[in-house]
Amino acid sequence: MTSAMPSSSPRHYLQFSDFTAAEYAHIFARALDIKRKFKAFEKYQPLNDRTLAMIFEKASTRTRVSFEAGMYQLGGSFVHLTTEGSQLGRSEPINDSAEVISRRVDLVMIRTFEQTKIEDFAADSRVPVINGLTNEFHPCQILADIFTFIEHRGSIAGKVVAWVGDGNNMANTWLQAADLLGFTVHVSTPNGYEVDEKLAFGGRTARAGCYKIFSNPKEACQGAHLVTTDVWTSMGYEAENEERRKAFANWCVDVDMMAAAQPDALFMHCLPAHRGEEVQAEVIDGPQSVVWDEAENRMHAQKALMEYLLLGRQA
Repeated sequence: MTSAMPSSSPRHYLQFSDFTAAEYAHIFARALDIKRKFKAFEKYQPLNDRTLAMIFEKASTRTRVSFEAGMYQLGGSFVHLTTEGSQLGRSEPINDSAEVISRRVDLVMIRTFEQTKIEDFAADSRVPVINGLTNEFHPCQILADIFTFIEHRGSIAGKVVAWVGDGNNMANTWLQAADLLGFTVHVSTPNGYEVDEKLAFGGRTARAGCYKIFSNPKEACQGAHLVTTDVWTSMGYEAENEERRKAFANWCVDVDMMAAAQPDALFMHCLPAHRGEEVQAEVIDGPQSVVWDEAENRMHAQKALMEYLLLGRQA
């Protein structure tokens, strides 16, 4: 049975905390079934005649390919927009762009800089808006990461995730996920690059025990079921690259950190990765790494997300 989302008030996905734990359970289950169909070459096109607009202010490989291929596989089509090639880069008010674009498509994905931009667009959009990445949050990546963990190890509830590196959009989103889904994040960042808890939790009080801070990255990995990291210099912060290299020198995920984790701990990285910087080659290319499954699962998790936003719960 299908229960359609109300067309008068579109449901947006701007940060991980926008959905409930029950909704995530449904989306993960749907992602598993949609992936099974894909692997079995079983045609599944519930979004026939639906169109996704993708707006990129930041360059992309994985986000673009995963959304384009995913929408195509679901029977829909897509429109690719950049700020350089549209009125978005010519000072058109963002609310005007939202009004026009959302009258012509069924779904919008935006990959941009400030979170306020995507929030402003969503405020005037007649269709669901998905955060493909902002400086503050990256919900689609964490959606895929948790789905990958579930595939390999079962429920993430009660588990420990070690975040080693920058207190960036990925770290913020992991904190939201831990608060919502009942696991704990061990966070270790260099001084000056800490996670902003007020930003991550929107000023509200987080669930007790959903995260712990460690100055020593190896201690953060102690007993972890998943160890994960990201590049030291995120897009938009290239001017700080040399300064960050020095500050993050001790935050390279190496074999010793993985040895401190659970014997069957997984390693994840959202990619692209720089071997020898944020992670040793022996780790990312080793037997505990699931980065390629993780990369593939961006597509399947996002297919389940788009299905849910456009069609509601599917049996």
